[in-house]
Amino acid sequence: MLMLIIALIFDLLFGEPPETIHPTVMVGRIIERFDSLLRKVKTCKKMVGFLLTSITLILIAYLTSTILETVKGVLGQAGYLIVGGFILKTTFAVKSMELHVNPIVEALEAGDIQAARRSLSKIVRRDTEQLDEGLCSSATIESIAESTVDGIISPIFYHLLLGVPGAVVFRVINTFDSIVGYKDKEHIELGWFPAKADTVANYLPARLTGLIMVIASAIVGFDWRNCVKTLLSEHGKTESLNAGWPMSAMAGSLKVQLWKIGSYKLAEEFDLPKRKDIGSAIKMMKATTIIFITGAFVKLILIFFLIRGEI
Repeated sequence: MLMLIIALIFDLLFGEPPETIHPTVMVGRIIERFDSLLRKVKTCKKMVGFLLTSITLILIAYLTSTILETVKGVLGQAGYLIVGGFILKTTFAVKSMELHVNPIVEALEAGDIQAARRSLSKIVRRDTEQLDEGLCSSATIESIAESTVDGIISPIFYHLLLGVPGAVVFRVINTFDSIVGYKDKEHIELGWFPAKADTVANYLPARLTGLIMVIASAIVGFDWRNCVKTLLSEHGKTESLNAGWPMSAMAGSLKVQLWKIGSYKLAEEFDLPKRKDIGSAIKMMKATTIIFITGAFVKLILIFFLIRGEI
């Protein structure tokens, strides 16, 4: 928990570290290089994707553990916590999500739909060229909801279970999926295993996030009853097994429709969101994060006292 607190302080004070020392960025560049080489492979692409992902995860877990143990031996417990906190911080992003969203909101407020589309294209995979204000706002809120899972809750979840190496391994799985997990001709087989691994890794955190969002909506002052209703009825509408949980909870809580053309519509009884709803989605993301971390902290304290036999 001390390491997590240090990581959160790093995030709130400094946001993302420079790309030159950002582990996730460095791993991403390595994966991209392998991807460009492996796309030329003609046979056994699923096996190649499996081996590449598995070997990378094992090496990354070993390297992370070795670095932390070495730091602990050289710099002691304080150095171990600080370096571990820095590495852990690079696996999740609270502040940077808001920083990515702000230019979209500012462009929409200024009536500059082209600028909003350009900024939006940096955080979503879909074509943004034809999106109006409502669809831009919808895509932004969808991204915030999904990022609450794979950008915050999942890495912290695996840190609490498996330590910093667990969080780092999750982030590498997620990075693999974002780079080679596409369903185009070149990646349909090569990216099969990374995509499945990402789905499995996010399975529990996605559902946990949806449930926590119900609590968050009540605390923040949104419609928690509608959040429950929409979560239960709409979570299965997305192609992804996991994305529907945080998105349906977010849609119900804010009472907005989330629409990805040609794919899904969530909470159709409501109108598309307006730009002000993006700020509400950020509030939900932060409240969900705080509730999750607070709950974990309380649970660990209880476990500590149970072990000591004081409860």
